[in-house]
Amino acid sequence: MTDIQRSANEARDRAARLLKKKASFTSEHPILRTSGMASEQQASHPQSHEDARNSLHHKENTYKMEPDARFPSAAIKTIVQDVLESYLQNESYDSEVCREMTKTVSEVIRSRVKDLNLRRYKLVSLVYIGQLANQGIKLGSRCLWDPSNDNFSSYSYQNGSLFAVATVYGIYLE
Repeated sequence: MTDIQRSANEARDRAARLLKKKASFTSEHPILRTSGMASEQQASHPQSHEDARNSLHHKENTYKMEPDARFPSAAIKTIVQDVLESYLQNESYDSEVCREMTKTVSEVIRSRVKDLNLRRYKLVSLVYIGQLANQGIKLGSRCLWDPSNDNFSSYSYQNGSLFAVATVYGIYLE
């Protein structure tokens, strides 16, 4: 096993330990408890391919052109802030660890935002982590969307050795 493979395995193991240690706060978040928006969805899973085809025929178009509730940017920014601060607070920059950490943090943010039960919104979660070394960075994004229904929320975090930028896009599916 080469040094690169060994360090990649160590980084993956470290990220997995951090995920196990910090994964318990998803159901304990005060916004999810007090907002009333978090509710469990019960999905029926068809038993065969024929059942799947039959279940598709029973669904009718809703012809909804606007969402029932707007994309809650402030609540999502609070979630993103909480996740970034809890995962990266005591971390120092290591390229292998941060590579795995971006995936982990992005998935945690996406799952926490999904817990808000935003119906008919496609969620995209992007996380960038870089080293603080007296350099600058400019991040930009371009999207084709409906400004009346689609929105995003972003938060930047930095500690002594790294910075992180996380953005969650909510695109309404008509």
